[in-house]
Amino acid sequence: MHQAVRRGRIAVSIVSHGHTAMVQDLLRELCEAHGGWIEHVIVTHNIPEPTLQAPSEGWPFRFTELFNDRPAGFGANHNGAFEHCFSEFFCVLNPDVELAGPELWRSLVASACEPGTGLAYPVLLNPDGSLQDNEREAVTPIALLRRRLLKQPQRGIDWVSAAFWLVPAQVYRRLGGFDERFFMYCEDTDFCLRLRIEGLVLSRVEVAVVHQAMRGSGREVRHLAWHLQSLWRLWTGPVLRRYLAGVAAT
Repeated sequence: MHQAVRRGRIAVSIVSHGHTAMVQDLLRELCEAHGGWIEHVIVTHNIPEPTLQAPSEGWPFRFTELFNDRPAGFGANHNGAFEHCFSEFFCVLNPDVELAGPELWRSLVASACEPGTGLAYPVLLNPDGSLQDNEREAVTPIALLRRRLLKQPQRGIDWVSAAFWLVPAQVYRRLGGFDERFFMYCEDTDFCLRLRIEGLVLSRVEVAVVHQAMRGSGREVRHLAWHLQSLWRLWTGPVLRRYLAGVAAT
């Protein structure tokens, strides 16, 4: 397998919402631990902010900055970055992730190369070292009731949060990327369910990274409204119904 996994195959997409300092730190980590795996890094500035500073020795990969005229949603930003992706794999990466060493990239690529893999992702840890709940069952009203009110454990893993994904570019292209009708929240759920409908799997790599998980849904009315709108779109759309029908038939 090691011979089949060659380097320089990844385009990384990062979106900044005024997180210049955080993105600058992440870029420094990418420079230090890219291990030759990363071919291209695309940073999308979703709001006006300063241009990022290159290291004194220059970027060790191709580097592109995109500046939006007006704020776009999570999926639209990453879809826009994908238009600049000519690599074999497309990495969706949150700015609040702290990376592991180069072994992380080798493991992700090796997993994504396995037949039937739709996306590979690492183990996500909270800053205190505890395991993050980024692996979830399909979001239905009943599942939310069991999880939030009855405190029951989930019954499987149907989707994983898009804090850190490595997706074969041909898979991302075939699915049409994220559904941009989800401005924020549930776009990762929708993507994973469409991927699963295609018969592809979500592959966890046993390498851990720290994710700060800057969640806004419970803190701001605007984020709560976006979350509720996205849940309604998911529940009333065809993807969740198709997925659940397929699960029930197996």
